[in-house]
Amino acid sequence: MTAGTENTEQNVLREIRKLVIDCCRQNGSGHGGSAIGMAAIGTALWGNVLRYDPQKPDWLDRDRFVLSNGHVGLLQYTMLHLAGYKSIGMADLKNYANDGLKDQKTECHGHPEIETPGVEITTGPLGQGIANAVGMAIANRHLRARFNKEGEANVINSRVYCTVGDACLQEGVGLEAVTIAGHLKLDNLTVIYDNNGIICDGPLDWVASEDMSEKMRATGFHVIEVFDGVDNVESVVNALKLSQTYTGKPTFINIRTTIGYKTSRENSAKAHHGTYTDDDLAIYANGDTATHTISQATYDYFKPHVDRNVQEERAWEKRVEEFYSKHPKEAKDLKNFISGKFEYDESVLDAPSKPLDGLKVNHTGLAAEIFEKLVQQNQTSGLLAGGADLWGACKLKQNEETTFQPGNYQGNTVRFGVREHAMASISNGISAYQPGAFVPITATFLMFYLYAAPGVRMSALCNLKSIHIAAHDSINEGQNGPTHQPVEVDSLFRSMPNVRFLRPSSSEEVYAAWRLALQPDNKTYIMSVSREAICDVPNTDRKKALKGGYVVVDNPDAKVTLVSTGAELGIAYQAVQKLSSSGVPARLVSMPCLDLFREQDEAYQDEVLSTEHVISLEPYVGNAWATIATAAIGMHGFGWSSSGLGNYKRFKLDTDSVVAKVQSHIANPSKRFKLL
Repeated sequence: MTAGTENTEQNVLREIRKLVIDCCRQNGSGHGGSAIGMAAIGTALWGNVLRYDPQKPDWLDRDRFVLSNGHVGLLQYTMLHLAGYKSIGMADLKNYANDGLKDQKTECHGHPEIETPGVEITTGPLGQGIANAVGMAIANRHLRARFNKEGEANVINSRVYCTVGDACLQEGVGLEAVTIAGHLKLDNLTVIYDNNGIICDGPLDWVASEDMSEKMRATGFHVIEVFDGVDNVESVVNALKLSQTYTGKPTFINIRTTIGYKTSRENSAKAHHGTYTDDDLAIYANGDTATHTISQATYDYFKPHVDRNVQEERAWEKRVEEFYSKHPKEAKDLKNFISGKFEYDESVLDAPSKPLDGLKVNHTGLAAEIFEKLVQQNQTSGLLAGGADLWGACKLKQNEETTFQPGNYQGNTVRFGVREHAMASISNGISAYQPGAFVPITATFLMFYLYAAPGVRMSALCNLKSIHIAAHDSINEGQNGPTHQPVEVDSLFRSMPNVRFLRPSSSEEVYAAWRLALQPDNKTYIMSVSREAICDVPNTDRKKALKGGYVVVDNPDAKVTLVSTGAELGIAYQAVQKLSSSGVPARLVSMPCLDLFREQDEAYQDEVLSTEHVISLEPYVGNAWATIATAAIGMHGFGWSSSGLGNYKRFKLDTDSVVAKVQSHIANPSKRFKLL
């Protein structure tokens, strides 16, 4: 490196750090310390290494960058601005983390958000980002295997880069994710560790003493050490480029940095969040009293790399056209990925045309059967699925030909192991890799989606498509006991914005659930399916189920409407028959999706729920039903280790008990919603 180049880079770092301090001072707070310490990492990435085109931020073959330590958003915003992304102007930086009450619009939020061009996914909850990056690496590997041809110029050349801090690697989901990445030998993934030795409360050695490099080697990573990463851009660039040459394993670059570098908060927890003094600013101001300034020389530093990337994007477009010409059968699939479109053969959900008997087919088994048909289709090119070591228990088939693994990255089912949290968060990365084109599907028991809930929430928050098959969803799960019986989990997911909790009651409704889940939208779906069937229920209907709820058994003289879901619709059906024969005319409504029903117009809702008394029946704590029912028959505590039918009797959810509760409530109605 020449002296002139070194001086230019030092000036770039100085101006980046000054801008970070300006942004923290403007509102009296901000996450500036790590952004100051990581300035050389950001400069190395956006000025020398990453493949991106700021004019085409959705270019399929761009490198994906994930800021897992999302509190360092100021660095990413600054880099996007310097690289020429229109999404981040200086006005956005001047409004970083403002109060939003004075119509001060900004893309520079407290943490990066997926809606900003140049930000691949929302980060902030620590550990989520590294799991997202592993998902993106899986998606990238899948595309490479599908479309790169031996002897031809590759159409997929991109890689995935992810920065992490100490906390990302302390979080369980982070370690789950890197273990999966190492096992799958994802050599298209580079993890960059901002090793500054400080956590929010104080020194890192208060809480950790392991050798992180050795730990990462043990999980299956190449490791590169950079000891002067706070100021030496060249060292960081060399490490990043070296990682591109490694094969057979992902790469972990351990970079020593200094949080709050040279400021009064250097090497302290105070640098993590807060503002900076006049003296701190003077260190990087170089006598310049103006705020939020970047010299033309700094902008010019990034321009050559951007120009090379623009030329590469144009060359890529030509390679894609050549691919279309040489491989017309695969052209449609590649076009779908580029345009963000997922296709599947809808005839899978049309057959059989004859309505199926209500509950005769095991819900879990039928959901799995439909899934297997989807997996086998050539057109489901964006489907990537996986389970958390309960694939077989969810009635899904173990098939080496479709398993994503070294030597078969074209496979579209991933073995996640007992790592539910990482499974959901990795799936978010798959979905975010090319939104709309990839549809990730996961499977485990509903109870264990409680472990995955933070990932499910991030999927919903990011408006990312994902489908989760949640089996063993009732107290009829039986002798595995209360640890496996999810009496409260539905309430969590039913209350999450942008999540649709589907609980089909019959074979017809399982088909409807798949149709809803596979439609082109940006929602997160949980398909809750039971293991046991109770009895046949006539008149369930896959088309009517698309409205979320509908009448199964009507009665013009009805005094009460029973509303139920899942296998327990069979109990509700039997109860309606007994009530009507005992002088209490009753109706039955199936409600496979409470949220979807509430989206229907009021006239339809009133038609379906047309009686004075509306009582729900589910083997859950019934709070979710307060929006449409007058009372709820459900659980008041946890489950029990017993047979399924035995549990219904134990908790008074069997047919005779339901009838007695309904009769008692009608005789002594409550003015308020009541749990029966």
